[in-house]
Amino acid sequence: MPWNLSSDTPIYLQAADRIKLRILTGQYPPGSYIPSVRELAQEAAVNPNTMQKALALLESQGLLITHRTTGRRVTESAELIRCLRLDMAHSHIETCKQNLKALGFSEEEIQTMMSASEKE
Repeated sequence: MPWNLSSDTPIYLQAADRIKLRILTGQYPPGSYIPSVRELAQEAAVNPNTMQKALALLESQGLLITHRTTGRRVTESAELIRCLRLDMAHSHIETCKQNLKALGFSEEEIQTMMSASEKE
C-alpha cells in the first residue's frame, strides 16, 4: 500500500521521516538490513531516485550504514537512536504545547494537564 505523502513537504524528507520512525520504533532494529531502494520506492510509490535521496539523508545523520555489496543496515549505536527518540518526543511535546496555547490555555494550565496525564 502506498505511503500517505503530502504535497506540502518534499517527498524525500517525508520518506526519510517514515524510515527514521521505523528505526526509532524498532521495526528496523539496530544492525539489521533495510529493504533495497527499489523495494522501498515501490512500497512508497515514489521514484527510486527520491528514495535514494531519503536514504542518503539518513546515512548522513548516522542512522544508516551502506555496505556496497550487501546493502544498507541500521546503525548499531543505541545511544544515537535513544537521543533521536528523545528529540522526537520533545518535538511532539512542544507541538502539543503550542496547540494548547492556540486554544487559549495558559502555561500553568498546560503544565497541570501534562502532570495529570502523566498520572493516568
